[in-house]
Amino acid sequence: MKSFLVIVLLFLSCQPIFAQDYKPILDYRNEWHFTTCNFGCYTDKYYTDGDTLVDGKMYKILEGYHFISRTFLLREDVSERKLYFLRIRPSGGLEEYLLYDFTLEVGDTINMQNPITPFPQDGGYFRLDSIVPRPLVDGLDYDYFYFSPTPSNPISTENAVWVEGAGSLSLINAPGGYPNLNGVGALSCYFKNTEVFYANLDSIDDCVPVYMNVKENPLEEVIVSKSTNSGVYLLNNTMSVKDANVYDLRGKKLITLQNSFNKTMAIDLSGYSPGMYIVVIRSIADTKRTFKVIK
Repeated sequence: MKSFLVIVLLFLSCQPIFAQDYKPILDYRNEWHFTTCNFGCYTDKYYTDGDTLVDGKMYKILEGYHFISRTFLLREDVSERKLYFLRIRPSGGLEEYLLYDFTLEVGDTINMQNPITPFPQDGGYFRLDSIVPRPLVDGLDYDYFYFSPTPSNPISTENAVWVEGAGSLSLINAPGGYPNLNGVGALSCYFKNTEVFYANLDSIDDCVPVYMNVKENPLEEVIVSKSTNSGVYLLNNTMSVKDANVYDLRGKKLITLQNSFNKTMAIDLSGYSPGMYIVVIRSIADTKRTFKVIK
């Protein structure tokens, strides 16, 4: 019996556990700075601005730069270590592309898709030549994936680089794009929840978030109002609110609500007894503010 248990434990210990090791690209909020230095250096910015549900799958909406139509979405499957790009055509049609696959091993190939970029949309097959750990802003090592076009690739001639947790060193939707400051451009800064994750200061002075910049007191503008003839309370101006928790006077948590760039949050107390309730909201910078509401 003991030998059987030892065999089972050894078997389980040898199984790959991808989810624990994988550093997702997308977070609650994300912002990219993309710098080009053809005639003096200029930095474009784009970011995720809220979530949306399409065909039963949750996507983040891209905004800024050339994504201002809000018809370009990103979806990450953390369990599969893959990231997808969805394009919503004006006619209503949907086109989804696999951008990144971080399960690739050295020697594997992938057909690089670069939709809505200066690079060929179908970039052809690339080979993963090496995976090299390098430190990022937080001092920890993250894997750099180095690709080159396969010899049979008639479309692309330049190499590509992915960074674990950040994606391409070119545009996020150009996994096969060559990062060239004096060409199309290169990723200079990437932020997760206002914290810089990747920085390349070769051509810029500093990495400071623009669209996700948090005010000193980001919750001051939040206002609570009650819907007419209902037990629903509205939190307005909640763009900087990460979550809200509702407690009774004994300190028991009754409701938890998550928020993602939405300007309004609804708290439904219609199923609770009349009385006073405590609402605690928290910003993405982890500051808090408390409200009292009477039902």
